[in-house]
Amino acid sequence: MSTTTASPAHAGPGGARRRPGRRAALLTALALAVPGLAGPIGATSASAIPVLPDAATSPSGSTIQALGRSEGCGTDPGQEPGSSVLRTLTSDGRERTVQLHLPDGYRSDRAWPVVLVFHGRGNTGAGTEAFSGLDALPAIVAYGNGVIGTGDGDRQAWEGAPYSAPGVDDVAYTNDLLDTLESELCVDPRRVYATGKSNGAGFTGILACELSDRIAAIAPVAAALYGTGHPDCDPERPVPVISFHGTQDATIPYDGDADRGLPAIQDWVGGWVERNDCRVRPRVEETAFDVTTSSWTRCDDGAEVTHVAVLGGGHTWPGEDSYSGGGYATHSIEAHEVMWDFLRDERLPTRFVCERAGLGVSS
Repeated sequence: MSTTTASPAHAGPGGARRRPGRRAALLTALALAVPGLAGPIGATSASAIPVLPDAATSPSGSTIQALGRSEGCGTDPGQEPGSSVLRTLTSDGRERTVQLHLPDGYRSDRAWPVVLVFHGRGNTGAGTEAFSGLDALPAIVAYGNGVIGTGDGDRQAWEGAPYSAPGVDDVAYTNDLLDTLESELCVDPRRVYATGKSNGAGFTGILACELSDRIAAIAPVAAALYGTGHPDCDPERPVPVISFHGTQDATIPYDGDADRGLPAIQDWVGGWVERNDCRVRPRVEETAFDVTTSSWTRCDDGAEVTHVAVLGGGHTWPGEDSYSGGGYATHSIEAHEVMWDFLRDERLPTRFVCERAGLGVSS
């Protein structure tokens, strides 16, 4: 249909309660925790893109045969372990693509976690794969591709931004992508995580609000948190969050931009601390000379919130393997390693997996 694009694998290591008056105290704590707070398109070559089955033809949840194992267990994945291939699927009547990476050592008799990755505006899944280091994770990594939005240039974008393509349902795309992965690969549906950069990172925030029955935890990087068309956040469960942002990000300012509808990063993090009903005072660690990590624990259902502030950092991916955006990029940490330490032990509550499987189990 189109061409397959393979990328070399990177080697590497394997209902919210709110209390009156908490927001002001929370934001003060976060401000004190982080003192001093005042890219190129990844191209894919054209050749034949393998077509994945249309997930919409199967009832939602039918892919789950047993808790922790998907219908695709025991089937041929259609690509070699350690490889990345551009594949297609149909979602909402539209042909969409995903850059799909299988980990080294992938076996169809073992259920693997899934990391969904959403690129920034004007980038691609392959472009994000190139700078992020996420291929090193012991997980299936699915780099989604958005649809060309509005504004200057043919730039792909994700739902929730003022420049995203009108009428495109990227939440449905995410559901269809997961259905397809579960039917074609051996997936652990309890261990699905979402990360992304900029516009894509902002979209992971929408997924945490609207697909908390499917996404176990999120890890946005340099998030553009417009939320256009999604003003409210009412997840079905507390969602663990780890976020990364540079304090000198000139594209998506750390202190927000009211004229563009962008909240201060402190406010956004504080919203999740409240939503997850964590204790107000964070644990603060000077991770490196240019990195401060603030963590909120004792949260409902253990859904912790962590914020990694890169002091002086720009609109960049910490530990980037190639150019990821303008400004200073720290190499004191590797974002993919830090987020995996946070994400890897998070599990979706079993009741959601059972409900999708039609088992009617509530605990």
